[in-house]
Amino acid sequence: MQANTMTPAQRMIFESFASVHDEQELSDLMETLRNFYAQRLEAELLRLWDNGTLDQQTLDTMRGEHLRTPYRK
Repeated sequence: MQANTMTPAQRMIFESFASVHDEQELSDLMETLRNFYAQRLEAELLRLWDNGTLDQQTLDTMRGEHLRTPYRK
């Protein structure tokens, strides 16, 4: 069996969470991570819009789609 090793990014995130001392620090760190990913998402959406991959017609089509996983009973 192969041992799993963390990437430098995973190690940095792990060490960041390990140094959290209270709920406020945890909340602040989580907000920072959410903001980081929100900015990346925004940049990617703008790139897709600018290059024509994403447009209003595509958004209108997506609005009516049912994308959830169907569950079996």
